[in-house]
Amino acid sequence: MKYLVLLTDGAADYPCSEIGGKTPYAVANKPTIDLLAKKSLVGTVSNVPEGMVPESDTANLAVMSYDPREYSKGRSPLEAMSLGLEMNPCDTAYRCNVVTIGNPGDKEVPYEEKIMIDHGADEITTPESDQLIKTIEKELGNELRHFYTGVSYRHCLIWKDAPEFKDFMRPHDILGQCIKGYLPEEPFLSIQKKSYEILSSHPVNLDRIKRGLRPANSCWFWSPGKKPALPSFKEKWGLNASVISAVDLIKGIAICAGMRSVDVEGATGNISTNFAGKGQAAINEFKNGADYVYIHVEAPDECGHRAELDNKILSIEKIDAEILAPVYKYLSESGEDFRIMVLPDHPTPVCKRTHTMDAVPFMIYDSAKAEKGVDCFCEESAASAGLYLPKGEDLMETFIK
Repeated sequence: MKYLVLLTDGAADYPCSEIGGKTPYAVANKPTIDLLAKKSLVGTVSNVPEGMVPESDTANLAVMSYDPREYSKGRSPLEAMSLGLEMNPCDTAYRCNVVTIGNPGDKEVPYEEKIMIDHGADEITTPESDQLIKTIEKELGNELRHFYTGVSYRHCLIWKDAPEFKDFMRPHDILGQCIKGYLPEEPFLSIQKKSYEILSSHPVNLDRIKRGLRPANSCWFWSPGKKPALPSFKEKWGLNASVISAVDLIKGIAICAGMRSVDVEGATGNISTNFAGKGQAAINEFKNGADYVYIHVEAPDECGHRAELDNKILSIEKIDAEILAPVYKYLSESGEDFRIMVLPDHPTPVCKRTHTMDAVPFMIYDSAKAEKGVDCFCEESAASAGLYLPKGEDLMETFIK
């Protein structure tokens, strides 16, 4: 038996008036998903426990069968692991976004009064970010704290014997708002202010402004955590598992759980990602002996954060055509029974531009057993199916056994 999980990050949404009161899932042209949905077990699942923040680390841990209440230690340590960074017990990791704040041409406005314009600085490229982070490390790093380049706008700060960092705000939760009420305490605030002074005049950002792009003019710290420890996925389920993702967080979960993390050239974590490359990578993993492949696609989530409804629909269509269709064809012709599960980790509604706690739709297709499914896989049809799992970590039991 082969197992494929297709995780469409943030794809779940609310009904949108612009598309007739439907959701992106409902209107997207996704023939393969809907073909399988007709014979699938369909329902809804809550991947984020009550009282926890609906972040991707929490939700993806649940989908992979790890109880977030026990194993969620913050996304930053997982991202650090994916970057190959060693963490000691006395180290704390922090996500370090490079963001766009305020009016880039108005330096007279105090830092505290600036607006969070973009949590990802127009999804700045990794080579550009690398230059910025290296400058920040040179100017603000020391024997206790170091800055490391990640992917696009997502970077890492590791601090030995760090001062307490009690409250933090996710930058994608305050888009369009003044940052004054959401700033960290000292010394983190001073470091963010200094980063603004350094990055505002950095040649990379001056060039971006000339090209009509948003500058990555400040660091923003959030999601602190200590080194994580996850039980082996193979020992837990007896399966050789591979994970395909462009996102350091998901790669970190894979590494911590002893799963193979697969890099795909051109995988970006946004709408311009190499969808077809991810599909081919999954086929290659199955050919090379993987029993279980987890494909994580970030694009719908980024489109939700950016309030790009058309691109969110397009990302779902590309997932269907360029990932699921070829992998389903391969599995169908392999001569071996297989199961396919499709679901988001959490919703990222375009009207909210951030994650929400709502349950998400899921579908499980079994090549050896037809279920009474739904004609169109979407939030409404999944809810009407009547099956609801309150704990996301229980979903794997349903999928595997």
